[in-house]
Amino acid sequence: MPRGKSSSDPTMLAMALVGYELEKQKIEEKIREIRARLGGGKAAGRAATAASAKAGGPQHKRTLSAAARRRIAAAQRKRWAEHRKKLAQSAKS
Repeated sequence: MPRGKSSSDPTMLAMALVGYELEKQKIEEKIREIRARLGGGKAAGRAATAASAKAGGPQHKRTLSAAARRRIAAAQRKRWAEHRKKLAQSAKS
């Protein structure tokens, strides 16, 4: 702390309070996002959606077309087939 100044200066304390409140809001937002990603339930998801809407984020759930889902599923099946092939080769060795 600086010497010669009172530690109870009202303006300094008010500025510190504003800074801490801002940090608290950022931390609470991060907690809501993490809970939503963990599947913390519908309430946590709604809170995160409301917070992201406030922050200018997307306001609706993204949907995929049937064709896109088929492409993703085919790519995943291909990855699993390659994985199983590698496991079989390592089992032979």
